[in-house]
Parts: sequence; structure tokens; C-alpha cells
Amino acid sequence: MQLITGCNGQLGRELVARLPDAIAVDRDALDITDAVAVRDFVRKNNIDVIINCAAYTAVDAAEDDVDLATKINVDGVRNLAQTGAKIIHISTDYVFDGTGHRPYAPDDETNPVSVYGRTKRAGELAAIENADVAVVIRTAWLYSAHGNNFVKTMRRLGAEKGSINVVADQIGSPTFAGDLADAIVKIIPQMTRENSGIYHFTNEGVCSWYDFACEIMEMSGLGCRVNPIKSHQYPTRAVRPFYSVLDKDKIKSVFGVEIEHWKKGLEKCIKQF
Repeated sequence: MQLITGCNGQLGRELVARLPDAIAVDRDALDITDAVAVRDFVRKNNIDVIINCAAYTAVDAAEDDVDLATKINVDGVRNLAQTGAKIIHISTDYVFDGTGHRPYAPDDETNPVSVYGRTKRAGELAAIENADVAVVIRTAWLYSAHGNNFVKTMRRLGAEKGSINVVADQIGSPTFAGDLADAIVKIIPQMTRENSGIYHFTNEGVCSWYDFACEIMEMSGLGCRVNPIKSHQYPTRAVRPFYSVLDKDKIKSVFGVEIEHWKKGLEKCIKQF
């Protein structure tokens, strides 16, 4: 039996649609920070694979809420990993400092520069060190038709305003949650102790947030003008990586995952609205 945690999030909802027989829980149904509750739930329901989509993802709020971010992103992952089930754990590009100029490989040195990034890196280690079989998947710039994300924000602002300013000096690869969910479904039956480890998944291609916003307006048929600005003109509480491109060769070669260009992913998402 499979367990999906964080089932109401962007990725969780896409997985629930693809794995209808899985048990799907949110924080009300299972508090992953409660080790006893997690152990009993997994045992009672004969869970053999956990897909952990639960996370504290409020990047700026985490700077002032270290304890809660740690409980969810580190302690919660450890609790899940110690149940004896195989685990797929979702992580982030924020484990890197973003000062690189080539795609980050899974084994590149990490250097998180925010509380969110540090807790997610600690969560990766908690999964790998405590589960017999653990696949950690780092992703970036995730969006879907559900929840709060950049695509939905741009579509809302594009309908309300004649022009908006968007950061143009942060580079990455937008990732449609549906495409990541498809990859996870393909990986689950292939998981072994030998291929446990860290992998990267984003859609193919590279762009700035400004480029991404322009494409969202174009595909959505919105006439809103997008103006490029520098990061310092849009200050945030937490530092964002300037370069978030991830090398995906490992996930493609080990699990046979095929990855589409980010514009294809965006097309699929826009059709869902």
C-alpha cells in the first residue's frame, strides 16, 4: 500500500489523481511530526511506500519560524523514514546557494542560504540515513492548477493590471507538478536499495522569472505588459538562489524518465484552468 503525505498540495493532488488506490493524508489526518502516530499509521495500514509531499514551504516565513520549519522538514521526514517503508521524499533547489553557472548535479556540494533551504537539506539526510530505500527528488519552480504558485499569481495579476514587474536575473526551470507526478509513478516500482539516493527533476529548458511570466501571459491570452527588474528591486525576507538549473541526467538514465520542455508543461497546466 502507498501513502501520499501532503495530499492537498500541488504535487500531492497530482499524485492522488494518478494513484487512486493510495492512502492520501493531510496534516489533519496524520501529523508527520508525531513519531508514534506515524509509526502506528504505517503499521496499521500496511504501508510499504511513502511519497512525502508534506513540507513547510513558506520560504520567507521560515526565517522567523525556524522551529516549525524544522519539525516538518526534518523531524517529520525522519519519522516517516524510520517506519521501514520505502520513501520518495521531495526536496528543492534551495539546498544550493545559486552562485553556480552550470546545472547542479545531485552530488554537487550543497550550501543553503536560507532557513527553508537548510531544513530541506537536513530533511534529505534524514530520509537517506534512516530509510533502507530512499529516493530524494529535488525539484524547482513548481506550479500547477492548484494551490498558490507563480502561474496562478501571474494570471490573476495579468487580468487585473496593465503592466507588472518581474525579476529577470534569477534563472531556473519551471516545473509542472503533473510532469513530476508522472515521473514519480514511473519510479515507484523500480526503487531498490542499490538505486537509493538523490535525483533531480525539473522540466527541460532554462528561463528567468521574467521569461516565464511573459510566456504565461501569452498562453493565457492576457495583454498585460511584463517589465524586467533586478532582484534588489524586489527584496524578500529570505535569499533566493540566482541560478537554480538542475542536471537531470541521473534520473533519466537510472529510471528511464522522459522529460518535456517547460513550455509543454505550461501548456498542459493552462488547459486545466
